This record gives sequence, C-alpha cells and structure tokens, in this order.
Amino acid sequence: MNSFDLVIRNGTVVTAADTSICDIAVRDGRIVAMGEGLEAGREEIDASGQFVLPGGVDAHCHLDQPMGPGVQMADDFESGTRSAACGGTTTVIPFAAQEKGASLKAAVEDYHRRANGKSCIDYAFHLIISDASQDVLVRELPELIEAGYTSFKIYMTYDDLKLDDRQILETLAVARREGAMTMVHAENADCIAWLTETLEAIGHTAPRYHADARPSIVEREATHRAISLAELVDTPVLIVHVSGREAIEQIRWAQGRGLRVYGETCPQYLFLTAEDLDKDGFEGAKCVCSPPPRDKANQAGVWDGLENGVFQVFSSDHAPFRYDDDKGKKAAGDTAPFQYIPNGIPGIETRLPLLFSEGVLGGRIDITRFVALTATNPARIYGLYPRKGTIAIGADADIAIWDPKVEWTIRNAELHHNVDYTPYEGMQLRGRPVTTISRGQVVWRNGQFKGTAGQGRFVPCERPQPARPRGESRGF
Repeated sequence: MNSFDLVIRNGTVVTAADTSICDIAVRDGRIVAMGEGLEAGREEIDASGQFVLPGGVDAHCHLDQPMGPGVQMADDFESGTRSAACGGTTTVIPFAAQEKGASLKAAVEDYHRRANGKSCIDYAFHLIISDASQDVLVRELPELIEAGYTSFKIYMTYDDLKLDDRQILETLAVARREGAMTMVHAENADCIAWLTETLEAIGHTAPRYHADARPSIVEREATHRAISLAELVDTPVLIVHVSGREAIEQIRWAQGRGLRVYGETCPQYLFLTAEDLDKDGFEGAKCVCSPPPRDKANQAGVWDGLENGVFQVFSSDHAPFRYDDDKGKKAAGDTAPFQYIPNGIPGIETRLPLLFSEGVLGGRIDITRFVALTATNPARIYGLYPRKGTIAIGADADIAIWDPKVEWTIRNAELHHNVDYTPYEGMQLRGRPVTTISRGQVVWRNGQFKGTAGQGRFVPCERPQPARPRGESRGF
C-alpha cells in the first residue's frame, strides 16, 4: 500500500531562501516528506529539468466585487480562480467591500455567499473599509479581525470609498491595537478632482487624459501622507499598486528610517505605459487603471524596486471588466469621459508568467526573490504563512511546476478568465507553469484545467503582527 498520495520527483525545489533538488511527498493535501529516494506514491510526477515552486499567493485581486449601478465585474469566483490556477496561483485574497452606510459584517457575509461552492483554489478575504463609523471601528472590525479577516484596505481617493485623514488615523489605531495589517490606495483625491475638472473644461476627456488627471505627484503626496499617519500611530502599513519612482522614493525613505512600511507593485507598471492609454478610438480604455501606467523611466524605477527590496509583494490587482460590454469598460458609452470608465486591468493568470519570463529569465531578479515576491512575502504579511507560500513539511501542498524552456505567446483566446481582452496580447514569454497543484490535487496540467468549482476553501488569516494592549502608549 502506498503511504503517499503524490510524489513529485527530481525537480529543482525553490523557496524564498534556497534551492535544492529533491523529492516531495504529499498526503491528505499536505507536504509530509522531502528528500531523496522517497517511496512510491499513488501518483507520481517527474519534474526533471523543471522548477518546483510554491503556488502563487495573489494578495490583491478583485472578484465578483459589487460595483455601482450599471457596472459588473466579468469574473466571479469560479472563472477568476480557474484563471489564477492556470497561471500557477493557488491562493487568492480578494476584497469584501463595505458600502457607505452599510455594515462591514454584511459585506463579509455577502462575499462568502459569492464564493461558496465556486472557488477552484483556496482563498482568504481582505476587508475594504469605506465607512469608518464608531460601530465599525469599536465593534465590527475588532470582531472580524479576531475571526480571521486580519487585513483591510482603505482609500484616499474615489468619492464612494475614500476616508479623510481623521478617519484614517482612527482606523489605523484599531489596526495597531488589534494587530491587523492596513493596505492603502494612496492618491490625493482633491488634486485628482481639480485636474479632472480642468481637463474636462477644455475638452480633454479621452482615455489618454486619465493619466494626466493622476500624475505621479498625487501618488507621491498621498504616499508620504499615508506613511506619516502610520508613523504617528506607530503601526505597519502597505502601500498598494505603486506605479513609479516618486512613490518608491517615499517608501524607500520610510524604510531607511526603520518604519514598518511595505510596498506592492503590479504587472501593469512593468509592462504598460501611458502610451497604452492613447490607442486609437476608445481602445485606451482597456488600460485605464489607478494609478495609471507611467513612462519608461518609471518602469525602470519599478524594476529597480523589485530588485533592491523596496517592494515586498507583487500582485495582479486583477480588476476584470469586459471591453465590448455595456456593463464593463463601455458602461457609460464608447465615447465616455475618462472619469466614467471603470478602473481596472485583468491579469490574474498572466501575473506570474510575466515576472518569471522578464524578471527571472531576463536576469533582473533571481528565482528565490521571485518566490518571495509572489508567494512567501504575501503569505507572511497577511497571516497565511507557513500554511501557504512555501514548500516545507507541514505546509499545504500548493505547488506550481514550471518549465523554463517553454516559449509561448499570450493570447486572450487561450486564457481562462471571463474578460474579452488582455492588455498583454501578443507578448512572447519564456517559461510557464505546466502543472498546478492545490492541496495535493492537480488543477492545471499541460494546458488543461483539471480542477472543479467549489474545491477551494476559505482560509482564515492569523494576525500578521502582535496586538497591542489597549491603552499602551500614545493613548491607544
């Protein structure tokens, strides 16, 4: 009788710390042995000449998130997690978004209903706090953190989501006391509103002007302010989807002072530029996201940040809206001013292959740093490690086997999301996950999806930082 359900043999096993050639044995969905000459399993995979990596943890993606009237995301939990698995990701952390004036707990309950029976891989939830009422801060948020929702996102822009500085401080104080992690979308809302009105007044409403309404300075100012507020409260903060040099300089400055400030960036800031917003007709709407893609110099700055350690996390920020759809990018019409175009770019399946090809095989980062950025660090920061994000005895058997010799071209017709385009259409890449394993079950193999809706489980998160006793220092 075989004592192992699965044995992966002869692969180059990579963690955030090192690489080794060894076998991996799986039983009941967990890694139970690593070494040479392990006894046979009921299923065997020969990974000779291939990399065996932890399955990716996509710590910033949007799936089936409720939107405003007339707008709908293209991916629900089934299509979104199917696409993630086909790209080598085995855990996703999307957002349970509170509506203004509504209960935060109600948002979580609604999001569980959306995910139950649909997710093909494991998932956790971040929270989005858009209404920092006393009931939310005093009762709901602490109870949810205790229940395993230990990270939340706050916005400094968007009228239906933004918090003012006082509300941010009050929310950060709860994070400090309860041991939660705060993510910040850092852009100055008033600057954006003024620039948008100014551009519209002179008829500059095409998608290309979205970038002009959100220049680097509005991200730089808000990043500095978010860091300052977090420093005042003495709590960690993670600046999400950082787009260029000016915000990077603020994060590097904070890290140099010993502050617990983390940075995240995304594929669009490495592979797209503002020129992609200036395509013929309305085509630029496909690349409208916030912050917007910048220029080649800022691209180089983002690559530098990945190489030198300013960034700890590389996420997709998958925000799926169909282009030819009156509930997607054209919800307000195909000549709509840029401010009415739904913000977001699809990328949950292409996140890892893009960075592997151009980062690892392109010689910009080594493969252990790739694992750290895409799996181990997000699992650590958001309280899923060591169950997720690494290959180690006792961890969930979430594994992606990569063939570095494969050469292929990104074609939307061959992706598995429910979006009718990819902004990376036609890019030629090297290296690809040929097998993805979620808790010991093969969900992607040799170009075929093998998983099923509903096999993914909700995974509560641990507190990523120790909670502070109530009343300890600075009145918190």
